[in-house]
Amino acid sequence: MKQFLLTMAGVFAGLMLFLVGVPFLLIVLAAGASRPEPVPARTVVELDLRQEITDQDRANPFASFGQPTLSVMRIITTLRKAETDDHVRGLLVRLPESGMAPAMADEISDALRRFRKTGKPVIVFSQGLYPSGATPSTYMLAAAGGQVWMQPGSSLQSTGLVSEDIFLKRFFDRYGIQADFEQRKEFKNAVNGYLQSDYTPAHREATQAMLESIYGTAINRAAADRRQTPATLKASLESGPLMAEDALRLNLIDRVDYLDSARKQLADRAGKDAVFRDIGAYARSVLDLGPSMGPAIAVIAAEGGIVTGGDGGANPFATEDAIYSDLLEETLNDAVEDKDVKAIVLRVNSPGGSDTASEQIRRAIEGAKSAGKPVVVSMGPYAASGGYWIASGASAIVAQPTTLTGSIGVFGGKFAVGEALARFGVDLRQVGVGSDYASAFSLGSGLSDTQRAAFARWMDQIYARFIGRVSEGRRLPVERVEAIAKGRVWTGAQARELGLVDQIGGFYDAVDRAKALSATNQELRLKWMVSESTPFEAISRMFGISATSARSLAATAWILGDPRAEAILDEMAWSRRPAGSAAVRTQQLAP
Repeated sequence: MKQFLLTMAGVFAGLMLFLVGVPFLLIVLAAGASRPEPVPARTVVELDLRQEITDQDRANPFASFGQPTLSVMRIITTLRKAETDDHVRGLLVRLPESGMAPAMADEISDALRRFRKTGKPVIVFSQGLYPSGATPSTYMLAAAGGQVWMQPGSSLQSTGLVSEDIFLKRFFDRYGIQADFEQRKEFKNAVNGYLQSDYTPAHREATQAMLESIYGTAINRAAADRRQTPATLKASLESGPLMAEDALRLNLIDRVDYLDSARKQLADRAGKDAVFRDIGAYARSVLDLGPSMGPAIAVIAAEGGIVTGGDGGANPFATEDAIYSDLLEETLNDAVEDKDVKAIVLRVNSPGGSDTASEQIRRAIEGAKSAGKPVVVSMGPYAASGGYWIASGASAIVAQPTTLTGSIGVFGGKFAVGEALARFGVDLRQVGVGSDYASAFSLGSGLSDTQRAAFARWMDQIYARFIGRVSEGRRLPVERVEAIAKGRVWTGAQARELGLVDQIGGFYDAVDRAKALSATNQELRLKWMVSESTPFEAISRMFGISATSARSLAATAWILGDPRAEAILDEMAWSRRPAGSAAVRTQQLAP
């Protein structure tokens, strides 16, 4: 017995060493490796957009292990610092070969235009732009940089914008899987892929209008930067695919040459012994400088799906962040209690999530406003559905013209897999007590007529509550909100015309708005208040998982028996919400 206990103690000690000691060592080594270095006297900052880009810095301390990411917020704040840094003599931007999320491109484009006004040289270099996602927005970003170079023999294929959706109804019918959902209302298309075999008229109308708005923004902004009419630029781009040499002839780019030539030109402009410094390394050297005391605007980040509670059930190695209602409420309350904070900028990038979590956060925003601290929401690529529920209570909303917002609607339901399992000799049976509704969200069969009627009434109540919150927060008549809601996604430009957004602009425009709303004439610094876990808190969550989600996922995966189903199942199980809960979430447009 003694030997057994000693063995178990050893196993436990080894496990703890692996789970705690190894990550801790990695963090210490990473911290030492990333110690800031002085900025050389003649520095050219290099911004490589070919890597994965998030809107905000990852809150999860383990999310980026093995796959470094760069955030839009890190880029624009670093470029703002580089504008006035005499050590920085130029900027080299490397374009991705595929599309970027349109609002990300808008935000970075604004930063490039501002940087160019300093007179410091900028070269945007491309090895080709291919029709994968929102390439017009990527070309717009290139045009904002001034000089656009392309490698000889590369291709410019930015001929339009297409959204392609997968519809699974016939697939589900074949395998006996029933997607049983309620939507409020006809434009709430997040689950249409499970319910339909093609676009509904409303789905097609909203998607077409959204694409036209995004495309129009990209063309108009790029045309202004290239000093062409939108019609001329549009015709040139749509005449593609173009080789780099053709793009030069059409005045879409400025030079056909290689990367080493671009580097040499920037180095010559910078002066003798010029050094190229990656934007991440440069950021570590300069962004911590500045006052740490005095009146401030609190900056709070919120990115990902919206879920209730803290982050106690999250996977510490997940590659995507989430907005935890308890954590964000706590951070907002901290800003309220901080006597230095005069206003708050809440950066939101979210396709939505739990209605109750969204309401919890909205109430915290109302509390901040009641305490005399205005809250300005700066919208990233997405602030839709639950993300808009949060934003609707703000003092003001600032969005990029291509931000996807609105989606004022709700959906809920389940997947019934009883028939599919029966085909393989697996039978689901139940025993229960209480009303008929107790079994509404079992896996075996779809909703009965009485269950559906009760569920539909509940969905109507949530939708009405959402409408009411938007009406109250935006000071719009309920009838007006009902007319523009219906689950429809709008771009920021469209939302501004509808009264859902106050101003078109980026993060620093939201900062200026917050300064204007604060009751002070003092100079205000930015105070970043981060809702995140420590590495040890992340480790402690390692084994958290939703039993309901796991059960549904395992059953469906067993039926399909195909690794390609993983991508489909990932969207089905996007949150930790319990069966039967409502979701205020919108469909996302792939970059």
